[in-house]
Amino acid sequence: MNIVITGASRGIGKAVAEKFAAAGHQVIVCSRDEQKLSELKKQHASIITFSCDVSQKEEIQRFGDFVLQTFDKIDVLVNNAGIFLPGKITEEEDGILEKTINTNLYSAYYLTKKLAPKFIEQKDGYIFNMCSVASVKAYENGGSYSISKFALLGFSKTLREELKPHNIKVTSILPGATLTDSWQGTDLPESRFSKAEDVAELVYAITQLSKFSVVEDIVIRPQLGDI
Repeated sequence: MNIVITGASRGIGKAVAEKFAAAGHQVIVCSRDEQKLSELKKQHASIITFSCDVSQKEEIQRFGDFVLQTFDKIDVLVNNAGIFLPGKITEEEDGILEKTINTNLYSAYYLTKKLAPKFIEQKDGYIFNMCSVASVKAYENGGSYSISKFALLGFSKTLREELKPHNIKVTSILPGATLTDSWQGTDLPESRFSKAEDVAELVYAITQLSKFSVVEDIVIRPQLGDI
């Protein structure tokens, strides 16, 4: 299979990329962090890297063009890129909402629009949108992050309905607290988090189901619940 993943130089995106690469699939990933991309490429020869800022419309579209030039078929798209800037709506600095929406929502919107004609032509494929438990439950200090994730879930559900007749499967993944760089410096124990590798296992497993079934939404939380 040919796999496309945004924001894959670390965290969940990296875990998903490594899972598919280890299973023998070709993977294209993008990120702003060129050093992390270089390290990932050295570790996995089947991973193709592309440096871009997904929050910029022109750059995410440029990445989409690169994907279309590289792959003659796209089997899986994982819209994973995202940022988390904690804060209250009433106290956030100006521009936080725009920055968060551009990264967490518009990157998925514009890349999916760019690649959708290929999926429709194929009448086959999977699209995963990395939402969050914050997509369904607002929490203190979630601010613009929660707004963006509610919007991403709405995008994902709308996309599911639009692409259903074309045999394209759309899945919303809603992870709870996952041990990634977003939690760097925390004094909480590892046991209070889900593992990025567990999310990757779920994404991979969903692609192995028969063509007659689709997982529309899936929530994965730490065993002890939300933090």
